[in-house]
Amino acid sequence: MKNLLTAAIICCGLIAIDNLAFSQTWTHTTQSGSWYSIALSADGTKLVAVGYSGIYTSTNSGATWLQQTNAPNLSWYSVASSADGIKLVAGSQYGPIYTSTNSGVNWMPTSSSNTFWTSIASSADGTRLVAENGHPDMGLIYTSTNSGVSWLPSFVPSLFWEGVASSADGTKLVAVATSGQIWTSTNSGANWYQQLANGLFWASVASSADGIKLVAVADGGYIYTSTNSGVAWTPSGAPSNYWDCVASSADGTKLVAAGDGQNTGKACPIYTSTNSGNTWVSNSAPNYLYWSSAASSADGSKLIATPYGNTIYTSQTTPTPQLNINPSTDGIALAWLIPSTNFVVQQSSDLVSWSSITDAPALNLTNLNNELSISPTNSTGFFRLMSQ
Repeated sequence: MKNLLTAAIICCGLIAIDNLAFSQTWTHTTQSGSWYSIALSADGTKLVAVGYSGIYTSTNSGATWLQQTNAPNLSWYSVASSADGIKLVAGSQYGPIYTSTNSGVNWMPTSSSNTFWTSIASSADGTRLVAENGHPDMGLIYTSTNSGVSWLPSFVPSLFWEGVASSADGTKLVAVATSGQIWTSTNSGANWYQQLANGLFWASVASSADGIKLVAVADGGYIYTSTNSGVAWTPSGAPSNYWDCVASSADGTKLVAAGDGQNTGKACPIYTSTNSGNTWVSNSAPNYLYWSSAASSADGSKLIATPYGNTIYTSQTTPTPQLNINPSTDGIALAWLIPSTNFVVQQSSDLVSWSSITDAPALNLTNLNNELSISPTNSTGFFRLMSQ
């Protein structure tokens, strides 16, 4: 069945119709290995996974994988991707940071130091990067404003930094440490502020595209969320567990978290939330695996999770993007969160006969929305998103 959302211009009003329910299943891919980190493009088509097995990429949402043999043989530990999946950045244990400008085909070392890079995040355009040195004695946070050509250390305490996340424009950053501290920055890492200090062993953090909604997980603790860029944190409805990884959709409503159910002997399945962490549900993924990393497409309908020493798992639910319509200086502005499956904008004057708009939308890298301008008309118009 095709999925559609309809919007109508009637006296500047908007009507949205969603006719499909949410469902969640997980399937394993054919690619196995010792994975530590995974990232994907905003639409969920381009994937990159790193670990002791090397660097692997996929251009078809994980259906098939290709080992990137041009990458050096290092103990890869962290990876991040631009929104289009073209610019990649990866860190290893005790090596320099490497970058790629062609979706992982070629890799070049940057001017970063040789150290243990525990976590890396990227802006949507791939120019602003943030990386954590997780060494317990001299752990620092480094930032780059030129796609990794040069790096500068941030003025933060030397901690065992474990997770970092970035807003889509790269200005709002959040970093978590195993010492129970959470720090944030609102100017791309030029200044940092401590927002929380407790006894939790923070393992991972994720951010919405605007940097306002945050989610952090604790190894042996709870999942916490923030709705004000990290100023205040609240424990969510998820159970206490050995959480290792978390990811968020661009709007911060859909979340995925997983942990270590192998080494601890305690069942730790993948959990998901569709209401910004207010409630969580356990998924059908195996319970007793060491889930080392999770990633989400911009709409949260394409999810990827990597267990260490096992196959990569994927989940695809039916996207239901909301079509937003607003007046603009050029006529009518249509916008919708970039979906993980193909949608086309259609228009009608009578809700009976529909025609597709052939103009390609532009991707807004600040909010990961597809945007399309329509010339003004003097008659009533209807617009909808139709899946292809």
